[in-house]
Amino acid sequence: MSVTGHTSSGPSPHSRRKAASIRDVAEAADVSYQTVSRVINGRPNVREETRHRVQEAIAALGFRRNATAFALASGVTRAVTVLTSNTVLHGYAATLQGLEEAARAACYSVGVRVLTPEDDLDRTVATATAAGGGMIVIGFDRLGAAALDRVPSDVPCAAAVEAPPPGRTPARAAVWADDREAARAATRHLLDLGHPTVHYVAIPTSTGSRTSMSPRAEGWRQALEAAGVTPPPPLGEGWDAQAGYAAGGRLALDPDVTAILCGNDDLALGVLRALHDAGRRVPADVSVIGFDDAPHSPFLIPALTTVRMDFQGLGRTAFELLRTQLESDHRPAEPTLLAPELVRRESTGRRTA
Repeated sequence: MSVTGHTSSGPSPHSRRKAASIRDVAEAADVSYQTVSRVINGRPNVREETRHRVQEAIAALGFRRNATAFALASGVTRAVTVLTSNTVLHGYAATLQGLEEAARAACYSVGVRVLTPEDDLDRTVATATAAGGGMIVIGFDRLGAAALDRVPSDVPCAAAVEAPPPGRTPARAAVWADDREAARAATRHLLDLGHPTVHYVAIPTSTGSRTSMSPRAEGWRQALEAAGVTPPPPLGEGWDAQAGYAAGGRLALDPDVTAILCGNDDLALGVLRALHDAGRRVPADVSVIGFDDAPHSPFLIPALTTVRMDFQGLGRTAFELLRTQLESDHRPAEPTLLAPELVRRESTGRRTA
């Protein structure tokens, strides 16, 4: 295929329809162009009937705001750079989806920089900062948390993070889910089914320390201690099914293991396979709970009991926190994050032996 600057078969410049301007919309709706600007930017102090008339004119004329012109006029660079170490695992991908959808609705562009262990984080953050606009960090893990710490204080920034310790607040605007209570609820569910204890296959903590526990691990431990049960040593040191399979293989060798909580659904997938390979039936011999309610979870055999997390809500809220910093007159609505929910499926059952 050859490509040239233009083709003779296309419409001539004179036949192309001129793009509608904000003043065209104002004339069609019989309002001032300032009123049109308030409507397209979601500003208050516009009567509902007027807002509806402007929206009808925008649709009829096919008006599209020129983002570059708007940025020059408003002084707001409508761009967001997202720093994240992962775009594949469900929690990261769903958070990214939520913030991208919110940004698109507000006419912001989104760029993504994937962090790797080989990165010079100071240089990476400096490069992202030089692009202008704002920054959102998905700080669920060590790399993300470390990148967030390096963002200069004068750079507009928000983050979706691992739940901080009780009583402590992140230095930057941030949003998180109540992982501790979610893990406590999942552990209590297994204890209520008659299991004498619950083993835990862990995800890494965002601190990167082997001596500290993630909020999910803390919730699991707290539920066992509240029930008078000494927590067994947690296993695992990863995020994916391979790490789950390795930990599950060790647990499968112990006939006293009857209940396992996993730090995410990918780990649970590996645990289920390891139990199957060892001849341990789920849930007849061992009950398994995952975390996050990834899209594949209902389709496993058996369907996975898991904790549903509102990652898309985290992403939307993180963007709103950033937008408030970029637009001084923007007042976001109260966050409507969904509380974590235990989704009961086929992989858990009452202890029979």
